[in-house]
Amino acid sequence: MDLLKLQNGSDIRGVALEGIPGEKVNLTREAARKITRAFVEWLTGRTGKEAQNLKISVGRDPRLSGPALIKEITDSLLETGCKVWEYGLSSTPAMFMSTILEKMDGAIMLTASHLPFNRNGMKFFYRQGGLEKEDIRDILLKAEKTDFPSGDKTGRLYKKDFLKDYAVYLADYIRRAAQDPEDYNHPLRGTRILVDAGNGSGGFFAGEVLEPLGADTTGSLFLEPDGHFPNHAPNPENSEALKALSGAVKKHHADLGIIFDTDVDRAALIGRDGSPINRNALIALVSSVVLEKYPGTWIVTDSITSDGLTVFIEQTLKGHHHRFKRGYRNVINEAIHLNRSGKECHLAIETSGHAALRENYWLDDGAYLVSFILTKMARMRREGKHPENLISKLKHPLEEKEFRIKIKTEDFAAYGQQVLDDLQKYAEEQEGWQVVTPNYEGVRVACNPEHGDGWFLLRLSLHDPVLPLNAESNTEGGIRSMMKNLIKLLKRYQKLDLASLEEYL
Repeated sequence: MDLLKLQNGSDIRGVALEGIPGEKVNLTREAARKITRAFVEWLTGRTGKEAQNLKISVGRDPRLSGPALIKEITDSLLETGCKVWEYGLSSTPAMFMSTILEKMDGAIMLTASHLPFNRNGMKFFYRQGGLEKEDIRDILLKAEKTDFPSGDKTGRLYKKDFLKDYAVYLADYIRRAAQDPEDYNHPLRGTRILVDAGNGSGGFFAGEVLEPLGADTTGSLFLEPDGHFPNHAPNPENSEALKALSGAVKKHHADLGIIFDTDVDRAALIGRDGSPINRNALIALVSSVVLEKYPGTWIVTDSITSDGLTVFIEQTLKGHHHRFKRGYRNVINEAIHLNRSGKECHLAIETSGHAALRENYWLDDGAYLVSFILTKMARMRREGKHPENLISKLKHPLEEKEFRIKIKTEDFAAYGQQVLDDLQKYAEEQEGWQVVTPNYEGVRVACNPEHGDGWFLLRLSLHDPVLPLNAESNTEGGIRSMMKNLIKLLKRYQKLDLASLEEYL
């Protein structure tokens, strides 16, 4: 049983159901049992508590494999003597918050985020936050090497719908922050706000957060949990999802649309005119609210954010933009590092929609992120304004494109790094190109107006044998101009699959 193959950064992910040809089940019930037991040993080491004195919560998203796996996890916990709270359907952020609001020592969430129905995974928390990738590796090594004996279930099992409590927590937060002088309990009265949960865990936000605050959610989409995900992928970056909610917002003349991923740790918005507020626009919107509350703070983003966003944060909002690596744990840890080094930072956010606020335990929580924006929306409505007004000065590129260049060799990391090293030298020799520094991931090149009028970033994927290539230009045909020059270098490497790039050109 090669459990290390289940590691996906700071998460565990695998195939949990048959159904897709060529995808063999590797997140088995036995694997879940062993990993759970290893997590308990890890947690006893971190807390100094014996297993029988631990309180651990367990939750899941709507995936079809969830009930069987959660039973295996719960039974395994009970064998250690733990006190176990089974929450049933939950969100990933709610599971972490159980360590804060319910004083749990640890929490386990069963989810594979936006991945297909046959996948599942495990995320772990303790009171200091989510586990790091090194912790996950240690747990998997322990699970692989240890023969955990079965025994009597000496622990105690409790069941609770904690998601309802978490919804009350969010609604109360919005009330306190909005401070509506006319109707404190209903700061969103008179608004129509739609939610698209993609049949994931996020449907609760419409009925249990927005409606008690006075919002009309008529026209919301796919709120019922369904592990088949029959309508579209529950993913704020999915084009079908964005199109569906955009159409609903326009049809129902809504003030705002909200889309969550499966386990509600990511979100995106749809504006009143049906336009997506995601990626750079979402970062700009959240940054506007953060910098009003915490003037001059640093904003940490991942590596593929636009030059226009930097100008907006630094010149319009008078903040500081720190562009770092892809990966939600990377941006969160960098934000924590900046604070420790004396640079005040209150927001870490990826273009994918992962966003963590310092005021919320550095937890990437889509529901809290939306709640944070809704408090500003409630206050702006009293002045006849709308959140979209906050990003009116954000400059958008005329063109943007992403290519994924596959590396056709087992030693893909070393091969990809060689390409990046050679690109660094190549770019320095090209007229109109300038290597961007500081840069923390891959090679980012700025191109002047005569040679593409934009930028591109070539980097090595965190987990896959792929070189992702992102590009933006302020001129029609600018990306094509940059790529025509770049491909001259890339064609030197026989183990790169350049089909997508060649097709574009």
